[in-house]
Amino acid sequence: MANTDTETATVTKPSPPVSTEELKKVFDQFDANGDGKISAVELGNVMKAMGTPYTEAELQRVMEDVDVDRDGFINLDEFSALCRSSSSASEAAAELRDAFDLYDADRNGLISAAELHLVLNRLGMSCSVDDCVRMIGPVDSDGDGNVNFDEFQKMMTSSSLIAGNGNAGSA
Repeated sequence: MANTDTETATVTKPSPPVSTEELKKVFDQFDANGDGKISAVELGNVMKAMGTPYTEAELQRVMEDVDVDRDGFINLDEFSALCRSSSSASEAAAELRDAFDLYDADRNGLISAAELHLVLNRLGMSCSVDDCVRMIGPVDSDGDGNVNFDEFQKMMTSSSLIAGNGNAGSA
């Protein structure tokens, strides 16, 4: 078979190394009002904050594809199924890079507390820059006060941070 730009290997998909706690943390970021479900408006707001262009029809199609119980919302189980069915490792890596780039506003390869603060507030999460400094601390392995891509990748694929920080966001 010739090498092509798109890799189309058929692979049996083992469950990605994503814990329930990690999925819940990501789900909660989408669930802006904290009601335990993601509405089309909340999904649209996240896509907007991430700079992802979409039409109302595309948003509705995503909701229809993911909302298995047809209640008009995405619950944690539906969200988990969506996340666990990620097509390929290369797509997941690209999505992780896109997520990092979302936070790295000045494109210097680092996420500062100010950049984290800006994005989290755009997503409707109220926190101070000092809160963001505290969030960065546990993942900042080189001690520069920023999160580089390697640190971001470890943070997004490790459950140890979540396990030790169960209710950091409650106020």
